Amino acid sequence: MKKVVTRFAPSPTGTLHIGGVRTALFNYVYAKQNDGLFLVRIEDTDRERSTKEYEKNILDNLTSIGLIPDKKPINQSERNEIYIKAAEKIIESGNAYWCDCSPNELDQMRKEQIAAGKKPMYDGRSRYLGLDRNEKTVLRLATPEEGDIVVKDLIRGEIAFKNSELDDLILLRSDGTPTYHLCNVVDDFEQGVTTVIRGEDHISNTPRQIHIQNALGYPQLEYAHLPLVLGTDKKRLSKRHAATNLEEYRSQGYLDSAIINTLARLGWSKGDNEVFYLNDLIKDFNIKEVQKAGAIFDLTKLEWVNSQHLSNLSIDEFKQHIEPFLSKIDIDIENHSNVNLLINSMRSSENTLEGIAKSLIPYYKDELDYDKKAISKFCSDNSTILDDIKDLLLNIDNWTEDNLDDALKSYQTEKNLPVPKVNQPIRIALTGSTKSPSLGLTLSIFGKGLSIKRIEDLITHLNQ
Repeated sequence: MKKVVTRFAPSPTGTLHIGGVRTALFNYVYAKQNDGLFLVRIEDTDRERSTKEYEKNILDNLTSIGLIPDKKPINQSERNEIYIKAAEKIIESGNAYWCDCSPNELDQMRKEQIAAGKKPMYDGRSRYLGLDRNEKTVLRLATPEEGDIVVKDLIRGEIAFKNSELDDLILLRSDGTPTYHLCNVVDDFEQGVTTVIRGEDHISNTPRQIHIQNALGYPQLEYAHLPLVLGTDKKRLSKRHAATNLEEYRSQGYLDSAIINTLARLGWSKGDNEVFYLNDLIKDFNIKEVQKAGAIFDLTKLEWVNSQHLSNLSIDEFKQHIEPFLSKIDIDIENHSNVNLLINSMRSSENTLEGIAKSLIPYYKDELDYDKKAISKFCSDNSTILDDIKDLLLNIDNWTEDNLDDALKSYQTEKNLPVPKVNQPIRIALTGSTKSPSLGLTLSIFGKGLSIKRIEDLITHLNQ
């Protein structure tokens, strides 16, 4: 049995798109499940829009997220001679012909077809003229005029196309450069690709490429056309829905494992299991279980998955991941007397590393930015309570979470006050907001001296 070989073939005309990451992921996983090879091909024949910077971005991000190709990536821009030889082989086989139709002639042809209620397509008018090559001619594939071409799709089953509805596509432009379809087919053959996994927007390309394969005598390939990644409005994912490239999500503090987890669930599921890693995917994924309908990318789902992956990190791993985000806001993670207790307590305060880093600011920096709405809601008439709490805390010698919780509970019961009336002003004093871990734990993290100082600072602020 032939070794399974898949490929991811991006164009370096932009940074690595989140939909591209999913395509690469499914190609990688399918190859690894079958002890095969995962390859990368850079389709950089669009010389005006392709850049080396984008190519580097794509390759670096694939590697860093763990989707490492098994061979050195190839560039189409360096393989022109191979494509020309393939075109010559098709000419020799009698499956291609030269066409000298001008752009104006082609426009007029399409207008007449539309007016007659027909599908606009090249009508093969040069096919039997026996034209020689010149500076105005393009090379067209002589597509079979009768019968069907059947695409065997691992996700969608058999998809039949009528040959009569497939026009004679161009293989070589008038300047002699090869077109996308020819390059694509030749490279799949040259790289030994057995399985093409790509977006459903390529379905209409597949029968055309099979005709080129047949003209060259190449073996048949397996195909799987993935559902498109959609926004919550069920339109193709774009920047109006959410960030669309991988780097933006990383810069916000989403873990690579969480991104992979979320993308794998776009169009595929495994029972009730929501949280998994790349190795789990290699074990459980089944390409035939991928749905046909568009897959909706929901940012709230990514946030939830990311929180689960963050919680699964060890304390040392978590500190390693959050350190760059703290560094950006001039915080040294170790510059705290209770750093491990603090990090462990705050690691679920937000869904991203960036959010958690910002929530740690009050624990490292003296100046607080008080939440005005919180002060208005909980502190407008609470300076007396804060004075009482300060005196209460001054008399606690054994500064532990349990002792602090007990003391505050006793005060609340004695004064017959609702819990928020007591606890929220203290939280605002300590952190500037009403968000923190349990209050006894938060006070124990800050320590006695700093806790009392911050309560005094809020009292002063309220009096002003």
